[in-house]
Parts: sequence; C-alpha cells; structure tokens
Amino acid sequence: MSARMNERQKQIVNLLQSVGEVKITELKEMFPVTDMTLRRDLEKLEQHGMLRRTYGGAILNSKELALPVRSTVNMPGKERVGQIAVSLVNPGESIFIDSGSTTLQIARALPDKAPITVVTNAIHVAAELSEKQIPTVVIGGVLLETTNGMGGTVATESISRMAFDKAFLGTTGLSRLHGFSNANMLEAEIKRVAISRASESYIVMDNTKFDHSALFSFAKLDEVHAVITNEQPSEEWKAAFREAEVEIRYS
Repeated sequence: MSARMNERQKQIVNLLQSVGEVKITELKEMFPVTDMTLRRDLEKLEQHGMLRRTYGGAILNSKELALPVRSTVNMPGKERVGQIAVSLVNPGESIFIDSGSTTLQIARALPDKAPITVVTNAIHVAAELSEKQIPTVVIGGVLLETTNGMGGTVATESISRMAFDKAFLGTTGLSRLHGFSNANMLEAEIKRVAISRASESYIVMDNTKFDHSALFSFAKLDEVHAVITNEQPSEEWKAAFREAEVEIRYS
C-alpha cells in the first residue's frame, strides 16, 4: 500500500499530532471538500496506521508510524531542525545519530566529506552518509521495521562501549510528566544508552511533538543538554526549559 499522501491529508496528520483529535465538522471548516471526501481521507490515514477513526472524527494513533509515512509529515520543519543540528557539529568530533525522519535531515544537511566520524544505528542515515563520503560506523542488531534502525542487545552493548562528543536523538513526544518518550521499547533503550555515552545530548523534534507522550520514557527533560526544534515553544515550555537548565534552539 502506498504511503503517499496529498497535501490535505498531510495537514490532517499535522493537526492530529498537534491536538490529538479532530472532528469532521472541524475539518469541513478547514477544507472546501465534502464530508465523503474527508471520511475517505480518514479511512486512508487509518489504513496507514496514522489515526483511529471515531464517531464523527478521528484520534491520533499512539502506535509508532512507519518511517516512509513520518517522512512526509512537517518536512520543512524537520529540515530546519536538521540544519540547526549540523551548525553545532565541529570538525574532528564523533557524533551519534539515531534512526528517525528528523534525524535523517541531519545526515542530509551535513556537507560532503565532513571531517567527522558518525556512529548510527539507522540504515537510511548510513546510506545518506555513504553518498557524502563521511566516515561512518554502523551499529548492528535487530532491524526495527518502522524506523529502519537497529535495536536489541547487540546494538545497546556496542553503543555502551563508545564515547560521543554529541548525540542527536529523535523522540515521539515530550511531556512535562513523562519527559521524552518513544513508542518502541528497543528504540527507547538505544536512546537511553546513547545519552549516557555522550558529552552532550541533543533531542531533535519538530513542534508537533510537544505535549505528547508514548509508552516508553527514555529521559527526563533535565537529562539532556538541549532540544532543537523548528518553532518558538510556548511560554510555559520556555519556563520548563529554564527550570530544567536545558537549552532550547529553534529557527
């Protein structure tokens, strides 16, 4: 089944990731299409695992979305996050980049033949870096279908024997109660170990991830060096970052 979405469907997903629930009546005010067209949109998005239809609307599906689907959501914002992250990387550093649609934008923003060493558990990140002729160490393990990343004991043990100047990690969500979280247990453990092995750890996330949480928490807000996002966060979140003494970087 194709994961290709039209612009209206992408906007519906963005809205769901922001507010968690939508109603057909609300969508009709946003889009000049019929009820039937909107219901077909929701049906298609449900088939791709992005939402669960409810009476009169839909709610966000808490299941981790497949990488090709997530890669179509809020792409301009993720590209800006990737550019900010690359601006923090210095020549000669060893960095870790984990799997995800936002972290992929870091690999894409790096210049060809960048004088750094990258460690990654993500097949798609490694492929991007190979084309750029950037020295790359690929972690083995169990292939996780939704993210094209490696997880499990082999992966975590490999990372635990390394030391990174910086680690760049994605997240499914950030909430005041649960901190940073991920829908996949093996992915969450990779992130937890990478944070422990990095001098500085950066969470890269677009603005739709604020005030959301998934099943497996992997770090509290004050356990990371900084958060990189694409838009200025709310005043409440700015205060939370100040209280946790965590940097917030955005474009």
